[in-house]
Amino acid sequence: MNTIPGYTHGTPSVSRSPVSLTDFEQMKASVLFGEEDVKFLRMSHDIVKGRVEAILDVWYGFVGSQPHLLASFSGKTDGKPLGDYLTPVRKRFGQWILDTSSARYDQAWLDYQHEIGLRHHRVKKNKTDGAPSTDLVPFRNLFALIFPVTFTLRPFLAEQGHSAEDVEKMYAAWVKSCLLQVTLWAHPYVKDGDF
Repeated sequence: MNTIPGYTHGTPSVSRSPVSLTDFEQMKASVLFGEEDVKFLRMSHDIVKGRVEAILDVWYGFVGSQPHLLASFSGKTDGKPLGDYLTPVRKRFGQWILDTSSARYDQAWLDYQHEIGLRHHRVKKNKTDGAPSTDLVPFRNLFALIFPVTFTLRPFLAEQGHSAEDVEKMYAAWVKSCLLQVTLWAHPYVKDGDF
């Protein structure tokens, strides 16, 4: 039984993604994502599963050092960081690391990517945790975070003695997966009919 507050992957509370599995296959082709990438994401799982908190420390440190990023986790009225909001988000973010490295691209996963996008958009932001935070994570910040998230992950991927070639392939798989996921998260931000 999952005890992460608000983590609803694979549950009936998550609505079906408007992006079909066929659409997703085309997206994968556009980013050159294939079975080798699945293999290397899963290889990374054995590395990251024991380092989730350390990875999150790096990522939270970066977000916390950038006021424009931290604003999405701050009070709407006073602009102060909301610890009661950041804590459950951190737990879900940790699970996202494990989900990404598990590379299980089925309908439930696709549906949950849409849910994640909704939770960053004004449609559902703050509803999961009842947080009195800003109404929207600006999309420009979501997309731009692909680089610091993947770049700062790279040293962790090299920690267990894998060859430089394997580390590079794990890193490339993470970049492609993050591009795919953030593209899926963009759906609620895009004008109807334009996705």
